[in-house]
Amino acid sequence: MKKFNMMDEEFTCEKCGKKVDKLKYSARDHCPFCLYSKHVDINPGDRLNRCKGLLVPIGIEKFKDTYKIIYKCEKCGTIHKNIMAIDDDINLIIKLSVNE
Repeated sequence: MKKFNMMDEEFTCEKCGKKVDKLKYSARDHCPFCLYSKHVDINPGDRLNRCKGLLVPIGIEKFKDTYKIIYKCEKCGTIHKNIMAIDDDINLIIKLSVNE
């Protein structure tokens, strides 16, 4: 079974209300303005998770030559990680990295 389904979609962020465009080089999985995400996938892009809670950014970790945003689902408490996108608000990324 394929573990990654490319789902690069535009959406309106449920946290900040801003329109989020497609990422265009990979799958968009979080808002670049507030860094929040939504607990929709079991495997990347499958949209099979029934939780649908907001994923709150709680930290940053180094990953290869980039960083991952660490999330905690406000509904079910699951910890989840997404790779930082090129257009993410760098000031929020820095703030998260200092909070660790």
